[in-house]
Amino acid sequence: MSGGRRPSGGPGGGRAPVLGAVLLWLCWRAAAERLRYSMAEELPRGSLVGPLARDLGLSADELPARKLRVASAGKKQLKYFTVSEENGNLYVSERLDREELCGESLSCSVSFEALVHNPLNVFRVEVSIEDVNDHSPSFSKDALELEIGEWTVPGARFPLEMAQDADVGSNSLLTYQLSSNPSFSLAVKEITSGKKQPELVLERALDREKQSSFELVLTAVDGGDPARSGAVQVRVNVTDLNDNPPVFSKNVYDARVAENLPAGSLVLQVRATDTDAGSNGRVSYSFVNVPAGIRELFSIDKESGEIRTEGPLDFEEKNKYSFGLEARDGGGLTGHCEVQIDVIDENDNAPEITILSLSSPVPEDSPVGTVVALLNVNDPDSGENGEVSCELSGEAPLSIVASWGSSFKVVTASALDREQASEHRVTVVARDRGSPALWSSAELVLEVSDVNDNAPVFEEASYSAYVRENNAVGALVLRVVARDLDAGANGRVSYWLSGGSAGAAGAAPLVSVEARSGAVYAQRSLDYEQCREFLVAVRAQDGGSPARSSTATVRVFVLDQNDNAPRVLYPPPPAASGAAPPGSVGSAFEVVPRSASSGYLVGKVVAVDADAGRNAWLSYELVQASEPALFRVGLQSGEVRTARAVSERDAAKQRVVAVVKDHGEPALSATATLHVVLAESLQEALPELSERAAGAEAAGELQFYLVLALALLSALLVLSVALAVLARLRRAGPPGVLRCLGAQRLSLAGAAFPADFCEGTLPYSYNLCVAAPPRLAAEAAWPPPPLPIVPAEELVAGEPCEKPSPSDSAVVEQPPADLDAPQVCKSLHSLFLRFS
Repeated sequence: MSGGRRPSGGPGGGRAPVLGAVLLWLCWRAAAERLRYSMAEELPRGSLVGPLARDLGLSADELPARKLRVASAGKKQLKYFTVSEENGNLYVSERLDREELCGESLSCSVSFEALVHNPLNVFRVEVSIEDVNDHSPSFSKDALELEIGEWTVPGARFPLEMAQDADVGSNSLLTYQLSSNPSFSLAVKEITSGKKQPELVLERALDREKQSSFELVLTAVDGGDPARSGAVQVRVNVTDLNDNPPVFSKNVYDARVAENLPAGSLVLQVRATDTDAGSNGRVSYSFVNVPAGIRELFSIDKESGEIRTEGPLDFEEKNKYSFGLEARDGGGLTGHCEVQIDVIDENDNAPEITILSLSSPVPEDSPVGTVVALLNVNDPDSGENGEVSCELSGEAPLSIVASWGSSFKVVTASALDREQASEHRVTVVARDRGSPALWSSAELVLEVSDVNDNAPVFEEASYSAYVRENNAVGALVLRVVARDLDAGANGRVSYWLSGGSAGAAGAAPLVSVEARSGAVYAQRSLDYEQCREFLVAVRAQDGGSPARSSTATVRVFVLDQNDNAPRVLYPPPPAASGAAPPGSVGSAFEVVPRSASSGYLVGKVVAVDADAGRNAWLSYELVQASEPALFRVGLQSGEVRTARAVSERDAAKQRVVAVVKDHGEPALSATATLHVVLAESLQEALPELSERAAGAEAAGELQFYLVLALALLSALLVLSVALAVLARLRRAGPPGVLRCLGAQRLSLAGAAFPADFCEGTLPYSYNLCVAAPPRLAAEAAWPPPPLPIVPAEELVAGEPCEKPSPSDSAVVEQPPADLDAPQVCKSLHSLFLRFS
């Protein structure tokens, strides 16, 4: 609750609410020690009995922690009810039959215990079962036979069989009705047991010669709502004179017998006398108004009137029996009496111990007096036979105390020490006060739990793991293991990422750790080119409160895989001015004089590979050429040279396709295409270029022809200027032309390289130098030696790797002073771009 402190009215202003709360709590506890509910019998399964949790003062939020449940020493009572885990209401779990539970008793109830935990407590719950009118009155016979002499005077009464109704109270038998007959009427009298005895009353004298028999219907009606009834037929036979009915010596016979008597034991003997002579004075005995269950337990001798046991008597099931007997003489007259038998209890049941709750394990720092177990001891015997005492046997810091009724608590008698004993075994002995006494025992095993005094410890302080790049998402990197000496939750270790470094990305997006197993998994596919290694910290934390933890460092190294194809920088793609993407095909024009000899440098394929180590070692091969015998490619350098001297028979246009492969497994490759024009001069090469340009434009739409015509007109103008310039250059000397063409060869294809370049292969930036005429050099040995990594800035801005010596290069004469060579090269460059 938020807000400021309430001001008190005086020095003792704050005590009154506290005292009132304490008194209210004490009153609630006293009232809640025994809860009472009532319900009707025969309710269907799932019917609500009462809000048990609410009556115990438990809210819905407390139910999961308090673990409310029902328990009973008698399994028969426990099966009838259940408690909902969601709302704590008490429901019917099995149909209850009041007559089956309590028989003829007016009051019927079922008692059990309600248990709550944290802290442990037990409450007595009693459910009263109210009777419903579910039984109709019934008679033991389908028809009642009476013999009445014709000399019987009006007003004589003849007892009839009483109907039986298993219901009690207002639902039990209420009255009798007799079918209408002028000779008979019905009278009802109440006997000593409170039951109603129907009697047939003779209203007028009978004449056997006029009517020898009568058919009547006796109906019994109970007091239920709606009422139920049962009927029996009464046959009255009119006989000759028999004026003395049998008479019992007692109206009510009482007997007391011990339970567990063997079958056939004598209970009592009844006697009836008849003063008549002959067959009219011979008496026979039989049961009357007896339920079927009585006939299974008792029998009567027809001649002697001895009542004996037919089955075992059990005081715990029923301790009192009441039934009627009939004595009948040979003339059909009857007499009736009632027999009441009380069963005496014997000590034939040992106490039954039920462990209602056992709090195990118990923390070793639990205070003295902590309740660790709740027991219920039930002895169905009565009196001293059912009085029970309990004690503990065995050495353990525990004691047992009586709670209330038949419940007992096992509490700690001294401090617990897990280091001395992790568990305690004791035996609970329950003994009654019968003679001889009976006893039973139950064993309790109490485990002592540890406190969280140990932090998890990793098997290694730091771990190293190696993972190949392009791994599958979720791949296992490694497994870290930490152990905790504590037990239970205090020793249950969970793993978490507590930090790390993987460059700017951070370690969290790269890996994850499974909380239970310590397995470190890759969150995404790793890329060696982006991240070669990273650190991550794994924290192991136990489940104690407060939790303890430790940290270990994991260094993950990413291993390179051949996942990058070589990237061709030169020749560039046809429609791009920059470097070609990996695996693409590039094209450029190279002009080779027909006077070129074997070993002439036609061009150079320049490629790089983003992988590392062997995966980045490149080799070059010639895979296709218009004249395969005319060209060769340097295995390591990528230089395209003439394999023989150019002849007049060779076609003017040549196409050379080279493949660049790395040394990964599997190897990846890219191709580069160079278009070579064999011509002694640029003038000879221009028609070939024009044909290609015209052929390319012919594949376009019609509207492009107009653009082509304009381009040709412009080209003719530029060509005229170029021819004039070339004429002047010829007069100045051929080497100058070759030098200009060699220096601007790459620029014509759209690649900006310096005018001077050297032979060899550099990984990222290249300086290319063309010497005229070229020198022949032997191929370098394979594999190539590792190349030093030189920053691109130094390679571009620095001097060429090797100056052409006078012996390898032709003497180049300076062009005339009035010739602007860069301007001429730019014009040639524009012309080549226009036609290509």
